Amino acid sequence: MNILVQKFGGTSVESYEKMIKVSRIIKEYKDNGYDLVVVVSAMGRKGAPYATDTLIQLCRQVNEDVSLRELDLIMSCGEIISGSILVNVLKNIGIDSVLLTGAQAGIITNGKYGDSTVIDVDVTRIYDELSRGRVVVVTGFQGITKDGEITTLGRGGSDTSAVIIGKGLGAKFVEIYTDVDGIMTADPKIEPNAKIIKNIDYDEVFQMAEKGAKVIHPRAVEIAKNGNIVLRIKNTLGSKEGTNICSYNVTNIDSYKINDKNLITAIAHKNDIVQVMIKNCKDDMFTDILNEIEKNDISIDMINFFVGEKVFTIDANKLKVLKSILESYNVDYDVVANCSKVTLIGSRINGIPGVMAKIVKALSKKGIKILQTSDSHMTISCLINEKDLKDAVNALHEEFGLFEK
Repeated sequence: MNILVQKFGGTSVESYEKMIKVSRIIKEYKDNGYDLVVVVSAMGRKGAPYATDTLIQLCRQVNEDVSLRELDLIMSCGEIISGSILVNVLKNIGIDSVLLTGAQAGIITNGKYGDSTVIDVDVTRIYDELSRGRVVVVTGFQGITKDGEITTLGRGGSDTSAVIIGKGLGAKFVEIYTDVDGIMTADPKIEPNAKIIKNIDYDEVFQMAEKGAKVIHPRAVEIAKNGNIVLRIKNTLGSKEGTNICSYNVTNIDSYKINDKNLITAIAHKNDIVQVMIKNCKDDMFTDILNEIEKNDISIDMINFFVGEKVFTIDANKLKVLKSILESYNVDYDVVANCSKVTLIGSRINGIPGVMAKIVKALSKKGIKILQTSDSHMTISCLINEKDLKDAVNALHEEFGLFEK
């Protein structure tokens, strides 16, 4: 079998007109000899009649403390609706197809309502349907426990469904269709010269998602990496090639080539960050504070610990809780609100001298103050004032030549 898994997001199946376009994509691949498994999300986004958020609200408007079990059941309906309609659109143009729920497709989960992990997948039923020449449409975002309970996979769960099925079927490629042309060198709303990245390493995509970029769910990328599956991010309404997410040592992508000129692959950013500075705090007390921070589910980032000062960042929505903790210990602290973190990502920057100097030069030219930095083997992050975000991204994008990709 020449198996290809395709996933179509909510904006790709939000209307009958969009589903017609999706059906034409499916027909083209089918006519070219592919055995297709099509994973679908719920129709549209927040506000649409059958979107996941709309279904959630149906329960919460009658009971704010809705049962998680029943919430998963109603959330799983969105994909069933879109899948049922798409199957009938396909049949209307002469394509034999069948809809399988996550449970019928053999996706077994660990039973955590709202954010389940897939622990196994049995693709026997999918193989059986493919052998009959059918296009198999699968509801994304959901699975079933060994005890027969329906659970959902959390935000981005349809991506995970597609890749886990692809791995189970031994597919070489999984195509993720969405409303953008691919992964960009920066947010095009901020950087007008942002370009589509043709090829990007799995680990770089992990970092982009972690540092604030809206890309494919990291869990799906991890599964793809472990299964050596190439992910293709494509626009349902466009004709561009999109982005390949793969390993840089792959040999199975035509015309694959790394642009050695640029060390940086992309720039990500995250807003609504607060910098916290705790002064003259003894180590044993600070350990207790860290324990309280953990108990209150506060994630700290960009950590710099010095003899007389501890500096880190948190999300702004956790500031009130953090202040309560710090004041209970009667420690001296300062906060800087309205910050943004700008992160340069590139798998080849490790050990390369002069990268930080170029960052400082680019930002200083624009009069942008760097409040704090942190780095890893493939990222360098700078904390800046949020008002400087656009200028910072523009300056760094130009300094590292990302517009030339």
